[in-house]
Amino acid sequence: MPVRRSILRIAAISCVVLALAPVARAQEKEEKPPARSEAAKIEPFKPEEQQTKGSVTIGGRVIEYDAYAGTLVVHPKKPDDAADDADPPADRPGGQTAEASMFYVAYFKSGEKDTTRPVTFVYNGGPGSSTVWLHMGAFGPRRVVTADDTHTPPAPYRVVNNDYSLLDVSDLVFVDAPGTGFSRIQGRNAKKEFYGVDQDAYAFAGFILQFLSKYGRWNSPKFLFGESYGTTRSAVLANLLETEHDIDLNGVILLSQILNFDLSPDGPESNPGIDLPYELALPTYAATAWYHHKLQNAPAELQPLLAEVEHFAMTDYAEALEKGSDLPADQRRAIAEKLHDYTGLPVAYIEKAGLRIDGGEFEKTLQDAQDLTTGRLDTRFSGPTYDPLSKEAEYDPQSAAISAAYVAAFNDYVRKELKFGVDEEYKPEIEIWKTWNFLHKLPGQSEPEQQSANVLPDLARAMKYNPDLRVMLNSGYFDLATPFFEGIYEMSHLPMPASLQKNIEIKHYQSGHMVYAHQASLKELHDNVAAFILKGDQHKP
Repeated sequence: MPVRRSILRIAAISCVVLALAPVARAQEKEEKPPARSEAAKIEPFKPEEQQTKGSVTIGGRVIEYDAYAGTLVVHPKKPDDAADDADPPADRPGGQTAEASMFYVAYFKSGEKDTTRPVTFVYNGGPGSSTVWLHMGAFGPRRVVTADDTHTPPAPYRVVNNDYSLLDVSDLVFVDAPGTGFSRIQGRNAKKEFYGVDQDAYAFAGFILQFLSKYGRWNSPKFLFGESYGTTRSAVLANLLETEHDIDLNGVILLSQILNFDLSPDGPESNPGIDLPYELALPTYAATAWYHHKLQNAPAELQPLLAEVEHFAMTDYAEALEKGSDLPADQRRAIAEKLHDYTGLPVAYIEKAGLRIDGGEFEKTLQDAQDLTTGRLDTRFSGPTYDPLSKEAEYDPQSAAISAAYVAAFNDYVRKELKFGVDEEYKPEIEIWKTWNFLHKLPGQSEPEQQSANVLPDLARAMKYNPDLRVMLNSGYFDLATPFFEGIYEMSHLPMPASLQKNIEIKHYQSGHMVYAHQASLKELHDNVAAFILKGDQHKP
């Protein structure tokens, strides 16, 4: 699932420190060290593992696999930093050092003795999301069937063989972030130690290091696959693995990308003077209006319209917004009329909004006459409006339409087929945005930057450190959480030599944030990602 709108409003504020200071103080107050007697009751996490077997049919070919559902225990600091650890050991006053038990499901092709078969680490984002979505909707051996652009009826849900699993080209490791799914955290200041841009990436690095040793995969081609905030994680993680742990990755696969939080269409009004979010969201507005038949003289095909809107967004529209209050009235009117042509929103509404419409306002207004709210994760979806008088959307119809199916299907699958977590709660999402630390230490700097999170330098550093690293960006035209044009802009603004741009591959789909929720797009996604992995692996699966 995606970065939440509430998170992005916080992240968009120009001085992140000021924005998060009250939260940090509240967290410190909330997480006082437990008394010694209480701390002594905490049992350290222990790794678990449950092995099963199964098969999946992909392209008419039956693939037998071994499945390992288990946990690995990670800590927020390196073992060789123990002497500098400010947290007292568990046997001294102050409590137990923080630790996380990270849940994973690994699928290995059975009978494959060649450890050079690719391995891909897969995770969703949030932050605060488990990986149930990619597991049951995209690449796991089983897939839950949901409606294309309407609400999926309640249980029983249909779970089928996943013809589009990536097990035909790579072994897969689905990983739940600390605190999500079956992953758990505990110990002194555990939330502070794991809930942040840098803290989260370090936990995943620790997990991957252990996993490679446990399963003997050090010499395997290695890929990262992250969705939404998972792309933020991947940028930081790729740099961390390569520059600090000497692990050269073969590829980083990004789905529904957000690397610079200043570019989000959620809450840009809290960062006045930064107009790029409006410009980069405009093509998605146009695609959405086209899909819902809100445009006059709309073309039969979407792509020619998008090319026209993209040009307008970065030229006439950008120039108009740059002028601010100095924009003459006649030019303001002309731009508003053009925006009406591309979005279907009323001219008067656009003018009243100062030519700047954020994502939530667009979702609420586009189908307001029908008392419908447009989806955010996937703008093809619509749902009844909560409050007809509200300024912006109050929920996401796409999330409401499919989440229950994913959660029910995975809870049934993991317990019955993978034999794990019978008596435990699986947490598909957790509310951690209020405590998430968006401060990020950029490569080469000693302290975090006091700004919105921007991990473009991390991905660029990873690509410069390892010039053979290949990057793939996948985006849906109907994604208003992380607009596809935003991803294009980010890829073209990586601070690295132009010669490395050839290592980047970009694919777009007639779907939304969860590209795989549209079956035709899922097939395309599988084929494109499979080809990308095979290019980065000289050993055939």
